[in-house]
Amino acid sequence: MTIKYAILGFLSWQPATGYDLKKLFEDSGTFHWSGNNNQIYKALVELHNNALVTLEVQQQEDRPPRKIYTITEKGRAALKRWVLSEPELPQIRNTFLVQLAWADQLTSAELDELAARYEEEVHTQLRMFRLQKQRNKVSPQRTPREEFLWSMIADNWISLYENELNWIRRLRHELTAYPES
Repeated sequence: MTIKYAILGFLSWQPATGYDLKKLFEDSGTFHWSGNNNQIYKALVELHNNALVTLEVQQQEDRPPRKIYTITEKGRAALKRWVLSEPELPQIRNTFLVQLAWADQLTSAELDELAARYEEEVHTQLRMFRLQKQRNKVSPQRTPREEFLWSMIADNWISLYENELNWIRRLRHELTAYPES
């Protein structure tokens, strides 16, 4: 996911500050983005330099000025072009699978502990997505179709984590048939 288009998407809902955008990323399970604040602000500067967003500086007493970004028509057009561009297949990077590839060097107890920690992480993520969906926190809910699309995105993540949870449980169960060498 390119952060610039996610920012344009958020700004298509409403104007926001860099801090507001940071919170939107943090609160969204949908956008798995692990960048830092500098990346958000760097992207905002680039979007502003390309006239895809405008910037309004509001002076505040006792605090630094507040910078509010708003998407422009050119920004909406760029966002739409990107949305219409060729969809990419998911880029699945699962570090646990790489760890598992060399896990034969572990004792049975160490391997089970590693798998148990992974299972707990997957279970936690699954609970988080289910809770977000239950609380209806997965969408801006501006239109029924948008609400449906975001609900389906949440369903996709839930399905992914349910599958991963089933897989890790199966792995742990079947591993008992393979003693240490």
